[in-house]
Amino acid sequence: MSALEKYEARVDEVDSLLCVGLDSDISRLPSQFNSVEFPQLAFNRRIIDLTASYASAFKFNMAFYEAAGAAGWGQLQDSLDYLRRHHPGALIISDAKRGDIGNSSAAYARAIFDELGFDAVTLNPYLGSDALQPFLDYKDKACIILCRTSNAGSGELQNLHVAGRPLWQAVAETVVDAWNANGNCMLVAGATFPEEMAVIRAIAGDMTLLVPGIGAQGGDIGPVLSAGLNSRGKGLIINASRSVIFAEDPAAAAKFTRDEINRRRT
Repeated sequence: MSALEKYEARVDEVDSLLCVGLDSDISRLPSQFNSVEFPQLAFNRRIIDLTASYASAFKFNMAFYEAAGAAGWGQLQDSLDYLRRHHPGALIISDAKRGDIGNSSAAYARAIFDELGFDAVTLNPYLGSDALQPFLDYKDKACIILCRTSNAGSGELQNLHVAGRPLWQAVAETVVDAWNANGNCMLVAGATFPEEMAVIRAIAGDMTLLVPGIGAQGGDIGPVLSAGLNSRGKGLIINASRSVIFAEDPAAAAKFTRDEINRRRT
């Protein structure tokens, strides 16, 4: 089963387009985790157990594990093992934003796909096709390529015009026309720019989009669904991180977000 097939099956199983982002910043973990030996692992297990019924995907922000050194890497691996063991149907995304020259990218791809066993990874297109090819060659894995990101400063480069259209549009066209030979590409389209998302959807057809930016970043679910749903009423991985994992009741926050998506989706 490919990563895309896995995600589609999970969407149907739990009736959800929600992705829970495990941005497990040690400095923000609740005080109850301060005294345990492996705080990120304990926190992740709790969040996974509370939210898995409402989520089709989980996204691990690699920065927060890498910043913790060897202990963080170990807790990441143990969290992945726990998630695969208890919820094998959920899509697991590495939010790594990788993209380097070919031999370096090949090593990154082996680390993310072979060693850690992620289903998908976020990738930076700036270095071009040869940098991404080692990832694209994993036909059953998903390559989620940055296109129109949700952060406030994204337009500094992404809005620059290339041959008469903004760079983010050129990226979307390149991914669709040239890089998706194995049918394993997705695009990142931020919830904070729904008008641009609508253009990306028109370019990408039914391709699945990873959507950061709802919740803490202020993106609105309604415009996202209007702009981003594909012809099958799916095609979105809508990520919520801080608004769910640091909520007083993560299960209620995940359920509310899932239900709000579904209410506006129908």
